Amino acid sequence: MTRSVVDLPSGPVSYLTWAPDRPASTVVLLHGGGVDNASLSWGGLGPRLAQAGHRVIAPDHPGFGHSAPARLPVTQERLIAYVGELVDALGLRRYAIGGLSLGGGMTIGHVLDRPDGVTAAMLLGSYGVMPRLSDGPLSAVRQLVTWAALRAGLLGAATTWVGGNRSAMVRSMQALITDPQQLTDELMDEVMAAARQPDGFKAFEQWQRDQVKWNRLRTDYTRRLASLTCPVLIVHGDRDPGVPVARARAAAALIPNARLKVIAGAGHWVQRDRPDAVLDAMIEFLDANAAA
Repeated sequence: MTRSVVDLPSGPVSYLTWAPDRPASTVVLLHGGGVDNASLSWGGLGPRLAQAGHRVIAPDHPGFGHSAPARLPVTQERLIAYVGELVDALGLRRYAIGGLSLGGGMTIGHVLDRPDGVTAAMLLGSYGVMPRLSDGPLSAVRQLVTWAALRAGLLGAATTWVGGNRSAMVRSMQALITDPQQLTDELMDEVMAAARQPDGFKAFEQWQRDQVKWNRLRTDYTRRLASLTCPVLIVHGDRDPGVPVARARAAAALIPNARLKVIAGAGHWVQRDRPDAVLDAMIEFLDANAAA
């Protein structure tokens, strides 16, 4: 593994690379929100994908992990733009791309904006496939309450408190990772270290303010999913509390060349929850579709 920094128009970005001697393909992997970063989301799978012959590039988004704070407030459009800047700066011409949650939504946005260079896409617990934060009869109420708490600063304060309390963070993580054997002390140490960073939640809170409206989410790609023409792998835990598996099934039905892999028992952080099952699905998909 190597860590490098690349200067982009949006600011310097730190990224990790795992690479075999003769890579069969290149894949860009995008982490999720909260205090997530490239190491947290992809540190487990990156080396194993490289062993399988794939060069993996995993950036810390602006304001996350080791990357400097963004020069402008973080929005969905600016995150998508930075991904385009990154692949240009690294000279990538043909590559696969994938992401978890927020990173999944960024993947959709990037492929819609710049489809020519993308050989394949992978969406894990993806954002951008539902109109509100939740489904069900109380979804409108939950949306309004979350919007109000965000605008009042209460959501940010609560998130920061949880980030400083290991017991509370463990309880929060248990909704993302259902297998207790995967929720290790080492992983929690890394999560807590990320949460303790100055302004560790700032970039994500900026993004939330951009996305969470009082009655809906500002970004919902559902009506544009049929425009995704490259092969798409959707990996989703059937116990994902944030993005119901029904939304993943609906997205797979709309994408012309989609394959859906539902991981039994897995939560939202699916590649951390069931790493072996996710790795097998990703390697099979990349071997079939990705180009160097």
